[in-house]
Amino acid sequence: MRAVVQRVTESSVTVDGKVTGSIGKGLMVLIGVEKEDTVKDAEYIARKVTALRVFDDEEGVMNLSIQDIKGEILAVSQFTLLGDDRKGNRPSYFQAAGPEEADALYRKTIELIENQGIHVEEGVFQAEMMVEIHNDGPVTILMDSHKLF
Repeated sequence: MRAVVQRVTESSVTVDGKVTGSIGKGLMVLIGVEKEDTVKDAEYIARKVTALRVFDDEEGVMNLSIQDIKGEILAVSQFTLLGDDRKGNRPSYFQAAGPEEADALYRKTIELIENQGIHVEEGVFQAEMMVEIHNDGPVTILMDSHKLF
């Protein structure tokens, strides 16, 4: 499972002209699910996202987590995170999980985050979305449950 985590001042997702998710200060998390992923991968991503210390403390040092600042998360499923562009110019999505499996693990990841008392807003699975991201810093962290990077 892969995630792109961005520290934001605000973020929203719109589908067919309607806002389906919107947050203030917090994290924008794009989530991609691989074919071989299991609940263990969802647990890894949820644990890392909620513990990630990317918010400034009173001395201006990135030392606080989303839990510490009582921030929100906007989660969006994004299979293109699994795109492999090493061969040719068109990414291959062969490693991306099928829709049913991907949706189940995406939902499990959100459930695990919410179980830690963090408010999560969402995009719409498999929809064409417009995502607005006000990346604060900018701070962007890449995560991979298989620890490829």
